[in-house]
Amino acid sequence: MRIDVIVNTTARRYRASPSLIDRMAAACAGAAELHPTSSVAELDAACGRIAERGTDLVALSGGDGSFMAGVTSLSRAFGEGALPPLVLLPGGTVATVARNWGMTGDPAVLLARLVRDLRARERGAGVPGTVRRPTLRVRATTRGGVEERIGFIFGTGLVASFFDVYYERGGDGYGAAARIVARVFLESFYGGACARRVLDPLPCTIEVEGRPLAPRAWSLVCASVVRDLGIHMRVTYRAGEDLDRPHLVASALPPRELGPRAPLVLAGRRIGGRDHVDDLVREFTVRFGATPSAAPGSDGPYILDGDPLRACEVRVSAGPPIDVLSPRR
Repeated sequence: MRIDVIVNTTARRYRASPSLIDRMAAACAGAAELHPTSSVAELDAACGRIAERGTDLVALSGGDGSFMAGVTSLSRAFGEGALPPLVLLPGGTVATVARNWGMTGDPAVLLARLVRDLRARERGAGVPGTVRRPTLRVRATTRGGVEERIGFIFGTGLVASFFDVYYERGGDGYGAAARIVARVFLESFYGGACARRVLDPLPCTIEVEGRPLAPRAWSLVCASVVRDLGIHMRVTYRAGEDLDRPHLVASALPPRELGPRAPLVLAGRRIGGRDHVDDLVREFTVRFGATPSAAPGSDGPYILDGDPLRACEVRVSAGPPIDVLSPRR
């Protein structure tokens, strides 16, 4: 069996522990080929080489942005209908997608176990199989053209504002994120500056399956194929139910009404409120330059798998399903 392991060496775990790449190489020895990458160009080149000669399994190691970039590059190299089975090995700050799908722990240990299990399968023993998982197709129109990516978690409004604050404070994982969420929740009751910065509605419009929605500013817009977005924030509690329809949640509520609804998110329940959207949808479009206060051609912020990006318009729909190796129980 041919196994390829693509590692993002700039992901946090690899930067914090340079010896980790050596342990990944040791886990690969004689059983898999390691492809260290530190840029999109190197990633694309590695995926091109793998597609040219073929593979039975590709392991991606990094954070959520690494998984998004890896699946996007593999889709271009192989074609969406011919993607190989995948396994996601956490190597970033949080690796939310891998956690949702049962992959947690040291990536070198997980890889060694994977290699051992696959060797056992070749001898006829039972090992974990793959599970078909959904993805998002995110097509963004920018001033420079059109960008298309295959990812897992999209957000704007408070999602983009939250990540602004998170990265300003060092982006130190779940602990830092939890502290920001707690502060925003408390300040939302009295209109504190941090709560207003994160929760104030963002000027933009939304069109769902060809139907324009009334609000011209939205506090929260989130679509995902995983249910837990981190620290038990189950905004998209129906994610993964349908391969062809990601879960969209959008709210236009002001900070004093939206913030106190955080316990509903933790419980995996509907946020509710006027103009609320909470459904599985085939596609939706967010336009940032279509409001009266926006300058023509202006863009706005959005987040895709933890990566901050900007666009004038973003169209989100179901991406190609992927076969992901499930961990052994």
